[in-house]
Amino acid sequence: MECNGCEFHPELFYDEEFQIWIRREDDDTLTVGMTDLSQTIAGKIIHVRVRRPGTHRPPGKPVATIESGKWAGPIPNFIDCTIIEGNEEVLENPVLLNADPFNAWVARVEAAAGAEVALRGFLTGDEAEKGYCQRARDEDIHCQRRSR
Repeated sequence: MECNGCEFHPELFYDEEFQIWIRREDDDTLTVGMTDLSQTIAGKIIHVRVRRPGTHRPPGKPVATIESGKWAGPIPNFIDCTIIEGNEEVLENPVLLNADPFNAWVARVEAAAGAEVALRGFLTGDEAEKGYCQRARDEDIHCQRRSR
């Protein structure tokens, strides 16, 4: 599914600005990644740093930071969680976030209150698609994937 060339997955959970996606895993952990909108806005990603496994991250404190040719900053965090792991492939080759943002996840976390409670504040399905596509149109974002 696409909006303005920006890939979208209705089964995932999204923040209200569609900066990140979250996937609930079978073991009740959460996998966090950047959306296609975010990677396009950031430009070519050249560095990713994920907080150490075991590190507690309250809402508002990022699970990771990224650096691109034109921007450096946090990957936002909206849940009370503990870092389980960073994606080693992305840490070694950050441009994977540009090439395939929905498969190149950034971090896996454990929500303090459990996945179900943590995901209550996120958008998913038709509601998320509507907002995601609206942002792409309103901000005239046309996604591009970079392979190097």
